[in-house]
Amino acid sequence: MRFVLFVLALLAMPFAAHAGETSGKLDSQPRIAIISAFEPEWIALNRDVQDRREWIVNGVRFVGGTMKGRPVLLFLSGVSMVNAAMTTQLALDRFTIRSIVFSGVAGGLDPALDVGDVVVPDRWGQYLESAFARADGTGFAPPIQRATGENFANFGMIYPNGVRVRRTGDETGKDRRFWFEVDPGLLATARKLAPQVALSRCSGTLCFRATPKVVVGGNGISGPVFMDNAEFRQYAFQTFQAQVTDMETAAVGQVAYANKVPYIAFRALSDLAGGDPGENQAPAFYRIASDNTAKVVVAFIGAVEMPR
Repeated sequence: MRFVLFVLALLAMPFAAHAGETSGKLDSQPRIAIISAFEPEWIALNRDVQDRREWIVNGVRFVGGTMKGRPVLLFLSGVSMVNAAMTTQLALDRFTIRSIVFSGVAGGLDPALDVGDVVVPDRWGQYLESAFARADGTGFAPPIQRATGENFANFGMIYPNGVRVRRTGDETGKDRRFWFEVDPGLLATARKLAPQVALSRCSGTLCFRATPKVVVGGNGISGPVFMDNAEFRQYAFQTFQAQVTDMETAAVGQVAYANKVPYIAFRALSDLAGGDPGENQAPAFYRIASDNTAKVVVAFIGAVEMPR
């Protein structure tokens, strides 16, 4: 009797509990991966998922299903560059991913943009992939030669640099780059779609200063810090000509580049990264900004051609 109960208990254990201990693909269905960094962004997107199925791998919940008739896989990357890189590679290893879409909030750098705008950059770079230089009496002396061809201006002791990348078909490690371009086809779909999506200006009594808009093009930068400094914001805009900054997308872009998987990112401005008129606005606006990003992403999924 005890043996029977033991066998029944084993059979009752959910598959997801063992997913982190197995190897190979968990699902053969080609899907569009939709990534968010934290809960409010995730909640907004989950409302539009049909035919749900879930897996848990290494503590990460993956939700499969359809969105606008397209097979999708939703998951949270967690906040930060390391979390984003780790969970994106995990998804690519365990699922059949044809393209990657990041949906979330971010800080605005471009003075022409305002809180609430949704930005879809052409490319993303890691602005703190850098050398911290020692003082030499008159300034700072970078300890290494920069090799990306960009030669970005330094911010005090911080000298931005590129990162060496290994990818399928190039294991030399000589490919050093700062920017990771988004997929041109996905970007073209976003550009065509942008004028058609009506974004919300208010949620209850909380309203953006102006009606938000979707802006396609330009640069995005990512780093492992929450930027809330007016001086660094000005430097970042002038140096990288960046419209937006976050803590994940460039890491996802690097993983996508290494695996030769197309990617794109949609980021709604929840704050101005230190340029806010008073205190940082993210605590007030990240929910409505997340909802607006989700509106654009859901419409994008309905419009994009499913890659084979």
